[in-house]
Amino acid sequence: MRAKSLDDILKKGDRIAVSNITGREASKVSVLSQRYCGNIVAGWALGKAGQTIQVPGADPIPVFGQFEDLMAAFKDGKKPNKIIVYSPPEAVYGDVKEVLEHGTGSIETIFVITEHVSVEVTAKLRALALEADVDIIGCNTLGAINAHAHVRAGAVGGDAPEETFKAGSVCILSNSGNMVNTIADYLKCAGLGVSHGISTGKDRLILTPLKDLLLLALEDSRTRIIVLYVEPGGAYEQEALELLRAHAVVKPVIAYVSGQFAEGRAVSLGHAGAVVEGAGTSASAKMRLFDDYFQTPVYDPAQPKELMELLGKSRRGIRVNTLHDIVPAATAIVEACGMETDFSPLQEIALRPWFVSLGALERKLPRDMILHPVPVPEPYASLVERYVKSGLGRVTARQSMRNTSHASSNDGSTPRIYGYSVMNLMKKGSFAEAVLLYWLGQPPGRDFEVQLFEMVLIASLTNGPGTISAQAPKLSASAGNPPNAAMIATLAAIGHVHGGNGRDAALMLIETFAKSGLVDPYDKANAPDLDRLAQAFVKSFKEKKNLAKEAGVDYAKVPCLGHPVFNAEPVNFDPRERVIAAYMEEHGIYNVFLDYYHRLTRTLAESGATNKVHAVNVDAVLACVLMGMAWPLLVEKRITVERAADLPFLAFALGRSAGGAGEYLDHRESGTDMDMRIPVSECRYLGRVQD
Repeated sequence: MRAKSLDDILKKGDRIAVSNITGREASKVSVLSQRYCGNIVAGWALGKAGQTIQVPGADPIPVFGQFEDLMAAFKDGKKPNKIIVYSPPEAVYGDVKEVLEHGTGSIETIFVITEHVSVEVTAKLRALALEADVDIIGCNTLGAINAHAHVRAGAVGGDAPEETFKAGSVCILSNSGNMVNTIADYLKCAGLGVSHGISTGKDRLILTPLKDLLLLALEDSRTRIIVLYVEPGGAYEQEALELLRAHAVVKPVIAYVSGQFAEGRAVSLGHAGAVVEGAGTSASAKMRLFDDYFQTPVYDPAQPKELMELLGKSRRGIRVNTLHDIVPAATAIVEACGMETDFSPLQEIALRPWFVSLGALERKLPRDMILHPVPVPEPYASLVERYVKSGLGRVTARQSMRNTSHASSNDGSTPRIYGYSVMNLMKKGSFAEAVLLYWLGQPPGRDFEVQLFEMVLIASLTNGPGTISAQAPKLSASAGNPPNAAMIATLAAIGHVHGGNGRDAALMLIETFAKSGLVDPYDKANAPDLDRLAQAFVKSFKEKKNLAKEAGVDYAKVPCLGHPVFNAEPVNFDPRERVIAAYMEEHGIYNVFLDYYHRLTRTLAESGATNKVHAVNVDAVLACVLMGMAWPLLVEKRITVERAADLPFLAFALGRSAGGAGEYLDHRESGTDMDMRIPVSECRYLGRVQD
């Protein structure tokens, strides 16, 4: 390692630059870190040059388009010396390589937050970092914290690191980033604070292994105890224990090994590197390794006296079986080794529930097992009160709705839709606006959304008498049915591949943009990199398509691309979509989802995944228009994914059922009974006559 001390990993005065800083997670963590310690000097993201990340109560963080431009903007001595990488897995190698090329002489440490980076890429990163004499931690690290210096890199400590991390004498080294936070909080119950907390990450290949960090902890003057959180997979702990045996300095270690419960079961532990491969890499094997090193039995709170003697003699430490045993084990080590605590215990380790609802179970449990709620502390008490008043959490997700509704009401004088008088809605005279209120749970946010909804309803009315859903009401009229039966027949003739594709499109868009940082789908200036999203989708699509072909099975098509009528040209368009696109262009309306759909169909053709540029059909337009309205509500968790995904299909069904009524009326007036029947002469039987 380049670092010669834990402070070399992270210290006061370090200047941090963040890749992909405009992404949702990176921007949120950067703002919180800046408020905590103010050590981020800049960030970079492709296509985002000139933007800033606003930090309440502090200077904004400047954003550059390239790392090279970022470095050029700072004078020597002011350039960043630490890097946090939040790039997508496929971009990590390029970003780290760029950092090493343009950060020579300045960059000391790189934290790769990204998870699921391939082993091949991770190995290349390690080779590049070694050659450049730069420490690289991760991949899949949450970062690091230096509690004495009151600085952090990454998200260690969550939203309020000052609450969790008190300066003290324990170094926490953990595969899991969140467990650094949990253990630090537990240690306060033993009167112990933290010197450093480092998340090593747990992808398949760990770039800075445990033994390297352990060596720094052994040499750190402020660290008296080391706590390890260990997961299955890899031989890193075996290497670390060999180092401990050979090292002249002995510091007590508390080790917790997770994952034994999953052995012999098809249970995933979440981290890509927590996969047992070979002897000594299972949880049980690692437990035996630590027990052999400690030469003490596993910590048992019921036998502290016997353990105290062993701990005092070996001073090597002990393994615990449960996380909460870290507290009494740490207390035992402090006493056995003649240490003093860092401060008086700040809290007692115990379950302190804010809410308790045992129901009938309360009558069956022993009295000492019945928990009682404690007052909710601030700032959470105010938040809970606000959410209860707003209705969130006040009622269960599912209940009997036989005589109740969130959507409608009637007090005997005024029928209402989500609290809005139907009579007032009638006076406004917009059926489309009233329907959107009913479907979204609130009025549409922008006037043009009502007009766009009107247009997609009209587009859904018909695509000619040959469509399945137009044939159904004609058949019903031919059979002599009343109008309601004809409209039911229309609805029965639409389904997953005819109209229902809009639901698939909505789900695809939600999945594609879920982690993109998108907030306002009408804001072109702050839209995510759509070409990158389209390329990632097409890459995955081609892989799945090739695998399906090799297996001889059907592959999932991209929903709502192509149309059996509008599909004869090298570049195809659905004329109904063109009218909506022209209206939006004329009125300066941008829709990120429609823009993405057109880029996607072009990317599919350019990559050879399709042989032409397919039309973005009317179902796709329905999905894009309605997702534009639903997205802000999804971001704010005011509607469910299920509701948002259903909206395009509902709109198609509403328009097409009205169109079906038109076909019924025409056929009843102009057709003859039974005229939809196919003559016997045109029917064919494909089986064999059996009698």
